[in-house]
Amino acid sequence: MINVFLQPLRLLNADRRAVTAIEYALIASLIAVVIIGAVTTLGTGVAGTFNSVASEL
Repeated sequence: MINVFLQPLRLLNADRRAVTAIEYALIASLIAVVIIGAVTTLGTGVAGTFNSVASEL
C-alpha cells in the first residue's frame, strides 16, 4: 500500500533533474542572446568608426 504512494514521489525526484537541465539550457540560451546582441551593436559601432577614419584618410 505504501509503495503505491511512494512510486509517484520517486518519479518526481527523477523529474527534478530534467527540470534543472531545462533551466540551465534556458539560462545558457539567454546568455547567448545577450552576447549576440552586444556583439552586433559593437560591430555596427566599430564599422562606423572604421568608415569615418577611412574617409578622413
